Amino acid sequence: MPTPAPRQPGDRAQATQARREQIAQATIEVLAERGYAATTFEAICEHAGLSSKRLISYHFATKEDLLAAVLGKVIADSAAYMRPRIHATNNPGDQLTAYIRANVEFIAAHPAHVRAVQQIVSNAKAVPGEHQNTALALLAALFANGQRTGVFRPFHPELMASTVRAAIDAVADRLLAGLDPVLCADELVTTFTHATRS
Repeated sequence: MPTPAPRQPGDRAQATQARREQIAQATIEVLAERGYAATTFEAICEHAGLSSKRLISYHFATKEDLLAAVLGKVIADSAAYMRPRIHATNNPGDQLTAYIRANVEFIAAHPAHVRAVQQIVSNAKAVPGEHQNTALALLAALFANGQRTGVFRPFHPELMASTVRAAIDAVADRLLAGLDPVLCADELVTTFTHATRS
């Protein structure tokens, strides 16, 4: 009987990343279904089918570390969904439209992600903000590029980026309650096209 090949360092790293992803996804689902207070390592273990909560604490020293990973996963998943749509065009105005539409579509299609983030933001003592700051910086850069090329009027790019983000966040609950995402995206696109165009 042949001897199994020894596990390579790359295999171990992939297994570790896969386990972290599994735990983060289970945490998203528990947060969405049970709420922040009921999202314990025990509950996550049960939901993920893990044999021991030590499998969680091995990868995440504290609940705060785990929640930071959850936020990072939600933002990474949304970026992976949105990026191809935004980069399908080089026109800043069309990119803004794509950003809004893709964001609304992601919220409607991933309710657990949205509810998990809402639970963290509403209940966690400290919410890591570096991922959100990066997303806002990219949107502000889109606005600055559009101003340089004459597509957008003069305005404060960072302030407008925050305003767009706040407007999308404000309709999240309505989308989760069944608001038509196409109607919602149309209204937001119209609003911010008028607000930004030169």
